[in-house]
Amino acid sequence: MTWRNLKDLTLENERVRLRRIRIDDYAAFERIVFEPEIWEYFVARIQAPDDLSRFIEQAIQDTLNGTRIVFAIIDRRTDRIVGSTAYGNLAEGERRLEIGWSWLCRDARRTGINRAVKFELLKHAFETLECERVEFKTDILNAGARAGLAGIGAEEEGVLRSFNFMPGGRRRDVIYYSVLRREWERVRDERFAELAAAARP
Repeated sequence: MTWRNLKDLTLENERVRLRRIRIDDYAAFERIVFEPEIWEYFVARIQAPDDLSRFIEQAIQDTLNGTRIVFAIIDRRTDRIVGSTAYGNLAEGERRLEIGWSWLCRDARRTGINRAVKFELLKHAFETLECERVEFKTDILNAGARAGLAGIGAEEEGVLRSFNFMPGGRRRDVIYYSVLRREWERVRDERFAELAAAARP
């Protein structure tokens, strides 16, 4: 697997499977996506069927173009789609990418799914794509996401003020986090010990 064929990427462990979004995922997303709390800190929101159609079409287009690799998150215990995440800001020459655009439906939160997703994405980034840096950003007001990023061992870096507009007109400050290649082994063994042990041959 190289950077050039990321659009074909599927990742999985005993808890989750990540694969690219398809047109026929509409009904599965429709069951879970219209929860207002999902979108509180998102720049774009899915509030109506047309929004969902645009989300799916954009996800497919971005993935095929290689600008973002947008995944459906599948809970392997139920074989149901429970959210989405993505690789973005792909900079192969710099060996850098961002993990983000991530959300889970209400029933999937605080179940271990998010941790399993982040482990697979980080593992592939560092151990297959040979990234030097994986970054994350979130709204400075999003306390839940910030706690989650700290919990997986991402290092808080700093705030970019007045980064972009939010629905309603607020200017969002974003806070960046990262994990570096030289930190990955420690982060893997300290923060993802059970998942890392299960992934070993």
